[in-house]
Amino acid sequence: MSSNKPLGDFLRSRRYLLDPAALGVVSARRRRTPGLRREEVAARAGISCEWYIKLEQGREVSASPETIAALARALALDDTEAAHLRKLAARQAAPRFVREKVPETVEAIVRALSEPAYVTGARLDVLCWNDAADRIFGFSGMSEAERNILRYMMASPAARALFGSSWTAEAQRITALFRATYDQYRGDLLFEDMVVTLQGVSAEFRAWWLSYRVATPSSGRKMLLSEGHDGTSFVYATFQANDDPALKLAVYTRVT
Repeated sequence: MSSNKPLGDFLRSRRYLLDPAALGVVSARRRRTPGLRREEVAARAGISCEWYIKLEQGREVSASPETIAALARALALDDTEAAHLRKLAARQAAPRFVREKVPETVEAIVRALSEPAYVTGARLDVLCWNDAADRIFGFSGMSEAERNILRYMMASPAARALFGSSWTAEAQRITALFRATYDQYRGDLLFEDMVVTLQGVSAEFRAWWLSYRVATPSSGRKMLLSEGHDGTSFVYATFQANDDPALKLAVYTRVT
C-alpha cells in the first residue's frame, strides 16, 4: 500500500486544475486529461519526472522542504494549499480521533453569551451551544450524529432554507474545512463514515470532495433566513480554545 497516498492524491488534484495555456505551457501532443502532465510539473519544479511520479504515487520517498516549496510554486498553490502540502509531506502518523469534551468553564461562557455561539471539534461536531444559537440552528432538536456542521450543511433541508442563495458557497467552504482536517485523520472510522454517509446523500458533496479543495477557518459575514431572523445579517468569527486546540468557538453578531 502507498505510504503517503494523501500527498499523492493532493498533488494530482492540483495538477489537474492547472491551465497549460494560462501558464504558457505549449505541447504538440494532444492532452487526454485536464491540467498539466507530470513531466511538465516536474520541469516547473526543477526536479526529475521520475522523482515527481514517486511522490504522486505516494511512494516511500522523502522530499526536502526546498522540493516541497518548489512544487507549491509549480502547482500555483495559494498559502492555504501550500501549508496543507507541507503537512502532508511531513508524513506524521495519523492520530486516533476521540470526540472532544468541552471544559465546564468554556461551556459556561458559551451559554452565558447573548449572541449566537457554539463550539465545534476537529470533525466539526457541535459540542455545546447557547440558546441564541439553538433558536437559529435547532441543535437541541438533532441527534448527536446529526449535530455536526458538515452533515447539517449537506444533509439538512433546514440548512438550505437558512442560508438561501448563499448555501452553495457556505457548503463548499465547510467541505473544504473538513477536507483539510480529514487528511490528518485519514483511515479513522469516524471520519471515513462521515465521508461515505455524505457521498450517499449529496451529489454536491461527491463533486466537491473530488475537487480536493482545502481551507482554514476565517471570519466573515452571513445572511441567515431562519424564522424570527428573516434576512438578518451576521458577522462571525471562530476562536481556538487554549484547553484543546481542536476546539473552535464560533460567535455570531448581528449587524445592519
